[in-house]
Amino acid sequence: MDESNNGLIRQYLPKGMKLDKVADEEVSLIQNKLNNRPRKFLNYKTPNEVYEAMRLAA
Repeated sequence: MDESNNGLIRQYLPKGMKLDKVADEEVSLIQNKLNNRPRKFLNYKTPNEVYEAMRLAA
């Protein structure tokens, strides 16, 4: 994970927040939102789109 990912996660979970207090459902929701968010470095595709294309190409 790099610093840009940390910044994206911090939009949902403030710095210093105890992660053991975050429900699994909330983590899944955040994961889903981030994996379906277009990224400039992926040519404005989502991580899920890139993963699916790679999976189908294999």
